[in-house]
Amino acid sequence: MRRQIKETDHSLTFDPERLNAAWKVIDTEIERGVIPGASAAVTLNGRRFFYTSGVRHKIGEANPLVTADTIYDCASLTKVVVTLPLALMLIDEGLIDLEQPVADIWPSFAAGGKGTITIRQLLTHTSGLPSYAVPAKLGKEKEGILAGICGLEKTYESGTRTVYSCLGFITLGRIVEIVTGQRLEEAAARRIFQPLGMTSSGYMPAEGMLSRIAATELDPASGEFRRGFVHDELAAALGGVSGNAGLFATAEDLLSYGELWLCGGMSDNGRLLSQAAVSKAVRSHTLQIPNASRGLGWVLRGDSSDAGGDWLSDSSYGHTGFTGTSLWVDPERELVVVLLTNRVHFGRNQSIARLRIRLHNAIAAAVVE
Repeated sequence: MRRQIKETDHSLTFDPERLNAAWKVIDTEIERGVIPGASAAVTLNGRRFFYTSGVRHKIGEANPLVTADTIYDCASLTKVVVTLPLALMLIDEGLIDLEQPVADIWPSFAAGGKGTITIRQLLTHTSGLPSYAVPAKLGKEKEGILAGICGLEKTYESGTRTVYSCLGFITLGRIVEIVTGQRLEEAAARRIFQPLGMTSSGYMPAEGMLSRIAATELDPASGEFRRGFVHDELAAALGGVSGNAGLFATAEDLLSYGELWLCGGMSDNGRLLSQAAVSKAVRSHTLQIPNASRGLGWVLRGDSSDAGGDWLSDSSYGHTGFTGTSLWVDPERELVVVLLTNRVHFGRNQSIARLRIRLHNAIAAAVVE
């Protein structure tokens, strides 16, 4: 059975002039020096639209243009493109469940009062784990860092707050490895990238792909811009493969992933996620917490970190990545919006937040019947 993005009752399309105005939002931020370039991709009512602008990076005199096959470091989009679906698949298969304590699967994790933290709490960032930790304070290399996470104490009572936690999704990545018996990158390739035809996606890109990759930030240690190796410090210390970051992908590949959610978990190669999993993931699991609206993995409308802008529907959801990436899904409009940039190439300014909101506004405003 092939997936189909359903056509809405009134066939939606884009007003060409308004869509061009949306692309100009990207161009303006390039001209302002916020980002060197961008690759954007949109699905509306089953039709795909692409836009690229600017350069992949500025290193000496080398300023290669962004093209449709430019690969970006996706940063925390890894959480919802890799770790979330893998966890949901394991729940679908009856191997784990949302209320299961993490320590049931990984006994060492119980230290520091963490024995009752559940899979659901990791997915909703309500576990009690801190947001982040400098790798050197946790340990050396993968085993040392994982042991360091096991040794951490909770910083708040589980379920009472939302604290966005990379450590929580590193933990989830480890759970996937334990339960599947596979390395995280292998599970992602076999269960997600290959079925969806995401041929330019993965961890630790091969050397032959480096010429397509947009560089991120200047590495003080080497004096060179990082290109092809993950920007996130914890993921880097874990060898480039982690549940919180490490994914590299093109805008088109991420559009395919977003369409999976529009299709209720169905891919061209069969069902990857149950309809029950998709439905549950995009509902709020944090109603008891003020200013929080978190699904399983996804950021929902009304959350303090919602970057969906003003015009996307109340049912829309998405996620962002620190390097300057975002993926947003609006099921009411049958709309997916992908924006890939490497804003950290120019330093860690926060102007990308304005770009995301204004781009989403302009794209939503361009939708007409």
